[in-house]
Amino acid sequence: MFRMLIHWLLSAIALMVVAKLVPGFYINDMPTAMLAAVVIGFLNATLGFLMKVVSFPLVLLTFGIFLLFVNAAMIKLAASIVSGFYVYTWGAAFWGAIVLSLLGIIIRGIMHDA
Repeated sequence: MFRMLIHWLLSAIALMVVAKLVPGFYINDMPTAMLAAVVIGFLNATLGFLMKVVSFPLVLLTFGIFLLFVNAAMIKLAASIVSGFYVYTWGAAFWGAIVLSLLGIIIRGIMHDA
């Protein structure tokens, strides 16, 4: 349970980092980032999973690059759900998905060692 809370906190911090690095990606404050992390996680586990299964041939054809577009769509959808979390363009969502993916690799590495 403690590991899950740490992962949640690190994911929210990753969203705050993305908001600082990617123009057009905005989060009001840390509680908003924590809520956005939950919503993005839920969307990725449900609708995102379904989209990844349905688009599997396209993912194979693009060597996995299409997964970034699925993740960008989940980020845009989460931004439309969470008040105080804004992603103004699809470009910002795409670059945000890239940065979040890289930060996610780092978070998983930290959580694996702990």
